[in-house]
Amino acid sequence: MNDALAAPSSLGMDAAALARHYRALDQAGIDIEVVAETGSTNADLLARAAGLSRPVLRVAEHQTAGRGRAGRSWLSAPGSALTFSLAWHFAGPLRELAGLPLAVGVALADALGALGVPVQLKWPNDVLRDGAKLAGVLIETQAAPGGGVWAVIGVGLNLLMPDDMEQRIGRSVAAAPWLAQMDRNALMAQLLGVLATNLGQFAHGGFAPFCARWNRLHAYHGLPVVIIDRAITLHEGVAAGVDDGARLLLDTAGGRIAIVAGDVSLRVREH
Repeated sequence: MNDALAAPSSLGMDAAALARHYRALDQAGIDIEVVAETGSTNADLLARAAGLSRPVLRVAEHQTAGRGRAGRSWLSAPGSALTFSLAWHFAGPLRELAGLPLAVGVALADALGALGVPVQLKWPNDVLRDGAKLAGVLIETQAAPGGGVWAVIGVGLNLLMPDDMEQRIGRSVAAAPWLAQMDRNALMAQLLGVLATNLGQFAHGGFAPFCARWNRLHAYHGLPVVIIDRAITLHEGVAAGVDDGARLLLDTAGGRIAIVAGDVSLRVREH
């Protein structure tokens, strides 16, 4: 494990301390990096994916060019969020990773629930607290030179939400001030331990073992919703959970349909 890639920061985060917490959880085998600032941890790891030999966690206290789904920006104030990416190798082909964002959501929900922050999940990749977005997941992939795929799993978790930042985002968002009081290294180690365990399970069984767990956390179950692509409504109906293929099940006037995740957006239908 790489324990000395950054000096302690103003928030007390550093690779050596994080690694010590992680080892205390009986985990190993992941290189750990901490930087005060970068453009995007996902972009950093994607640029190096071809040369990676084992998993790498890269944590940034502040991202200046954080990314979300469909080309959106992820905005955060310095010190107000936990932003990190985890590069993880999967031996199978890309098509086997279709449910990975949902599985990561389940893992985050488990970890946050254990820390006293109950959450729900929004298809395909948002973690909600009291109906507002607390965390988002962005997964980008690159073929591995020796076979299989490197998945770079980016996570942004709001800890504090300054009023001016919420105004910049332009919508109500959630925060977890209880987690902000924790030692950041211990918090990150807890999340990493749960993620690593669940990624190992996903590598062996795909999304199917996560399906029932995701559906129990489904924030919009039984609610009327619309599927939107670039401001155009494609489908509307009642959200009925997901299937083993991580497709959203939608009960429409014409019967049940399955929606494949892509750049479409899910919204509660307004009356």
